[in-house]
Amino acid sequence: MHNNTPELEEFSQALSDNASFYGVDIDDELISRFADYYQLLNTWNPRLHLVAPCSPDEFATRHILESLLLLQRLPESARVVDVGSGAGLPIIPCLIARPDLSAVLIESSPRKAVFLREALRLNENSGSAEVVAKRFEDVSTPPADFITSRALDRFAEILPALIEWSPRPSRLLLFGGENLKRRLDSLNQEFAEHPIPRSEKRLLFVVERK
Repeated sequence: MHNNTPELEEFSQALSDNASFYGVDIDDELISRFADYYQLLNTWNPRLHLVAPCSPDEFATRHILESLLLLQRLPESARVVDVGSGAGLPIIPCLIARPDLSAVLIESSPRKAVFLREALRLNENSGSAEVVAKRFEDVSTPPADFITSRALDRFAEILPALIEWSPRPSRLLLFGGENLKRRLDSLNQEFAEHPIPRSEKRLLFVVERK
């Protein structure tokens, strides 16, 4: 359980105030579970540099609520593979909100993989998720309906390999900007783009892998 500090109060209030802009319903119990995750991440962040420093308000909106945009695209009991999980975004907020989901989190950094396992344990989702501490290129593609990625290093460069690695059929849900859009265009890849609320540059790309 978290201690009620001004920082956590700001974080919790930002979730409550902004959830409707992202099409998300959040109750007090869910806010408390997100606060536990936020506090755990803040404890590990100085050592692992999981996310860039930001205010509690920005973490609530840019990291938690943006991640939850995926929920409306994930049907009941969807199988998700999150590539380059890092801090656990977007998949851990989705798992917190939707325990019906199952997920494989692929993270090449062994130290960040330890954090991810701790975050899953804290949120009691270990049974529905597993962490693989390898590069996705070195992993046999797990069974999946969806591939998600939000902060993969050299995203545009690695994109062709990620698409080829993804199972058929599946759908890739990728967070990015103009660079990622140009790369998708250059690959003649079928995709749709959706604006992210309260962001001028970031987009959610939905890529069909047929």
